[in-house]
Amino acid sequence: MDVSPQGDHLPHLPVLYHEIIQALQPDRGGRYVDCTLGAGGHAWGILEASSPDGLLLGLDVDPQALAIARQRLAPFGPRAIIVQSSYTRLREQLEKLNWQVVNGVLLDLGVSSMQVDTIDRGFSFMGDAPLDMRFDPGQPVTAAHLVNELSEDELADLLFRYGEEPRSRQIARAIVQNRPLYTTGELAALVEQTVGGWKRRSGRRSGREKQRMHPATLTFQALRIAVNRELESVEAVLPAAVEALAPGGRLAVISFHSLEDRLVKQFFRRESRDCICPPRQPVCICGHRATIREVNRRPIQAGEDEIKKNPRARSAKLRVAEKLD
Repeated sequence: MDVSPQGDHLPHLPVLYHEIIQALQPDRGGRYVDCTLGAGGHAWGILEASSPDGLLLGLDVDPQALAIARQRLAPFGPRAIIVQSSYTRLREQLEKLNWQVVNGVLLDLGVSSMQVDTIDRGFSFMGDAPLDMRFDPGQPVTAAHLVNELSEDELADLLFRYGEEPRSRQIARAIVQNRPLYTTGELAALVEQTVGGWKRRSGRRSGREKQRMHPATLTFQALRIAVNRELESVEAVLPAAVEALAPGGRLAVISFHSLEDRLVKQFFRRESRDCICPPRQPVCICGHRATIREVNRRPIQAGEDEIKKNPRARSAKLRVAEKLD
């Protein structure tokens, strides 16, 4: 089925759109959850493919994105159920609808291009705005809190753990010596001054033109992940999503950096095995039984045509698992 996204005039281009529809295989009468609804691009395709009576629960903590999604999905009427909620509360939201099981769950992790492009949200170093970086504007902790209140050691550990920044201690020292810092422009300029100018990094595939990376890229990534507790949230939602699936139902996860993808890969590998005892254990004592099978052992990535239209798709990796009987 060739289902094309609608509402493309709205500020969102869903990554790996056709791959998601193919992976989830939406069918009429099915129940689906888009745990990261965003502007509703993927959700539109799921609802269209599951016509005339498939249902979709869309969750997101970002009220700005939800407003756009409601407009975009309005033609589907009550088939689209939109709730402002974190996907870590998936079980609770399903219980409210009295949905015992669902046929598919989607997670599109990380920050959306729409959020990055809204400069005053503080996700980007390409403008000057308050150091915010919250997906949910109602939560108390901002990037400014972390930058100005953590100790030098805590900052260095945060930058190394969540950004894999090799110069984390150098950057943390500079931050502590020059704070308070309140805007993205101040922080980006300080990092650039501390570690040097733009760097070049190789593309994902051989022969691709090398990409330029701002020296503050990893610092901003680390702060955003910490502010929104992204890795902890992913660890919490994966088992809940598998538990919610009916036999044969599918979980599709798009990740954009190695930390997220590693969590998803390790979870899928572990839950697709009957035994998770150490390799040298002569007899299985764990009692673990596989709950899923990996649909694709290697991640699905965007093709050249999509990357030309949407450069953000370059780093996207899609992993899919199917619930066992």
